[in-house]
Amino acid sequence: MWMSRKRMLSAFMVLFMVLAGAVGALAADTFKVGAVGPTTGPVATYGLSVLDAVTLAVEKYNAEGGLLGRQIELIVEDNKADAVETNNAFRKLASRDQVHAIVGAVVTANSIVGSQVAQMMKVPMITPTSTAEKVTLEGDYIFRSCLIDPVQAVIMANFVYDSLNLREVAILTAQTNDYSVGLTDVFIETFGNLGGKVVAAESYSEGDQDFKAQLTKIRARNPEAVYVPGYYTEAGLIARQMRQLGMEQPILGPDGFDSPKLFEIGGEAILGSYFTNHYSKETEDPVSKQFVADYREKYGVDPDGFAALAYDAALILFEAIERAGEDALSKNIAAARQAIRDAMAETKDLEAVTGTLTFDENRNPVKSAVILKVVEDGYEFVERVEP
Repeated sequence: MWMSRKRMLSAFMVLFMVLAGAVGALAADTFKVGAVGPTTGPVATYGLSVLDAVTLAVEKYNAEGGLLGRQIELIVEDNKADAVETNNAFRKLASRDQVHAIVGAVVTANSIVGSQVAQMMKVPMITPTSTAEKVTLEGDYIFRSCLIDPVQAVIMANFVYDSLNLREVAILTAQTNDYSVGLTDVFIETFGNLGGKVVAAESYSEGDQDFKAQLTKIRARNPEAVYVPGYYTEAGLIARQMRQLGMEQPILGPDGFDSPKLFEIGGEAILGSYFTNHYSKETEDPVSKQFVADYREKYGVDPDGFAALAYDAALILFEAIERAGEDALSKNIAAARQAIRDAMAETKDLEAVTGTLTFDENRNPVKSAVILKVVEDGYEFVERVEP
């Protein structure tokens, strides 16, 4: 009886290895790419924009023959903008799904979690939209296609001082958000060095609905503008409550303002606001114009900045895979991932939707940025800032 069980176990193990080999051979027929972002939850518009753009890029490349003769297989994970869900999604993609690379996460705090997993498991990760400087400092497998917080904050501080000619500004910061805190710190330093003054600095927690106590304190200092370095979810409410308190100052913000929901929440109160962003659909650049046309054709709406950045993230990844060549085709997933990582790090003068970009030593893109103004029919291009 014992020998019979032993033979059965041995046969089972052989069968298991054969099946595992078959699955491995099957997996080698595609390039597996993971996409992580919130498609449900309070900031789902960000994740949906990212997913739509990555899907568009995958479909475009697959229609043209894929990458190195292989089709691209996209595996999507909804992390609900939650840290635990993000950790689970990255581990699943890296271990069970054996993806070649991951596009995501979308929210900065999630990308910090994801970057730790991706670096530990040596999976190339490129976040389209997470701007905190420390995301890519996690390790050499971590990339991004967006501008970092210091760049956005410096651009806005200079715009306020030089273009709007304002000297006294108040700040309302989301103290529980790394993204918001990082923007705040750099803005204060830059604006002060220029000769400006932050006359009031108040804070709130993400999810808050009532900001009147903070705004009343700010109103008492009579600033010329209010910088709100956060997401559209709170920015729209803050704009409404400012107007209710009789505050007519312009509102300033970062790329977190870029969502159709900003208008739904803020209404007329948000009009006249300015924010930094990564691209404008009004650009005449041929790569950007083609992207806008393709996105409109597929989805029936104009792409926002998050969609543009996500398309660029996919473009950076796919172009790197093609440059990696035979090394990216390795059946050894670790070797293939390293080859893709190495090629991504060498990205230089790539013509992308958000501008011509080159990675610096920390795998952050060096490229231009734009200032947009919130108007009744969307966003109005104000100026472009070169790197």
